[in-house]
Amino acid sequence: MKISSSFFTVDFSLLCLSSFLFFSSFNMIIPELPEYLTSLGGEDYKGFIIALFTLSAGLSRPFSGKLADKIGRIPVMMIGASVCFVVGMLYPLLSFVGGFLFLRFAHGFSTGFTPTGASAYVADIVPYQKRGEAMGLFSLFGSMGMAAGPAVGGWLGTLFSIDTVFYVSAFTAIFSILILLKLKETLPNKQKISWKMFQLQKDEIIEKRVLVPSGILFLCAFSFGVVLTIIPDFSTHLDIENKGLFFGVFTVSSLGIRLLAGKTSDRYGRVPVMRAASATLVCAMALIAFAESKFALLGSGVLFGCAVGMYSPTTAAWVIDLSLDQFRGRALATMYIALEAGIGIGALVSGFLFANSPENFRLVFLTSAGFAGLAFIFLILIKKENRIPEAI
Repeated sequence: MKISSSFFTVDFSLLCLSSFLFFSSFNMIIPELPEYLTSLGGEDYKGFIIALFTLSAGLSRPFSGKLADKIGRIPVMMIGASVCFVVGMLYPLLSFVGGFLFLRFAHGFSTGFTPTGASAYVADIVPYQKRGEAMGLFSLFGSMGMAAGPAVGGWLGTLFSIDTVFYVSAFTAIFSILILLKLKETLPNKQKISWKMFQLQKDEIIEKRVLVPSGILFLCAFSFGVVLTIIPDFSTHLDIENKGLFFGVFTVSSLGIRLLAGKTSDRYGRVPVMRAASATLVCAMALIAFAESKFALLGSGVLFGCAVGMYSPTTAAWVIDLSLDQFRGRALATMYIALEAGIGIGALVSGFLFANSPENFRLVFLTSAGFAGLAFIFLILIKKENRIPEAI
């Protein structure tokens, strides 16, 4: 597919590479965490592996959005990547249940900051009419990181100790930071950071203009939380040795469709693409619920990846459409709060429903299909999209 030269610049390319490394870093350890927590005696807390991570990410979003609009996009991205490095180095040192859960909470601040700053940076440098296509390409690199991370982590986990996976994850984040140092800041009239910036007013937490797409994303992201929490155990149940294989399959399957979905949403609108995404997600989760073999699970993963590849860039472009330039960071933070809320609640609910009982797998996946079905129903009821005209 031909990429428009209007936004495919050196800075855009560097940002994409940094995003790839960032997402590789914190996703690298995901496949090994349920078994690791069990080895520490915390098998009853598996739902907290993702839930605590997304909780802290969600709590930090209003701050990262405000800071991105005040001190710049690049500093916010660097804060998040630095958290990945520090926490990755601490996992081997706090090898007990309480310490592990604390670090999962701390680790979430990484995604509370970096994606907010990165998305705002992309919106700053991309032409209005190319937003969907650009977000599709940008998210493609993040998805490749999400595919490479678990695949590499799962492979390292079969050859070395879990501590090795933690250290490799940490140093991958360092390379992400080094690339960010090469970027040029896009925020005009930057301010010096002050403690007043951490004092939030009510209207600085949520951007009301983007509540509709954010709500739809919440319902779709519920399934993502379920997958992150339950698939490692489900893979073991189906005798799949590499617990990161499903993650690699669904992420790779989302790569190509991201560009197509983004470009299609530029031409035909965000809502039609989101309808297709939510319907595909319903089918994917239903098929996973009835999967009884490695082939069936991985085949369902392809469909799941297509759904994620459609709704991720389209939602981001939709949110940017509805946001004002001066509050772009806040709008994107609102979107990410909804994303993390969906993932976190999906993780908690799935952990509760699963209760370490294999007979509950089907119930968990069908519940997530129901949430995706609600998203589809709401999208059917939306008849018109409104966009904020680009500032002149």
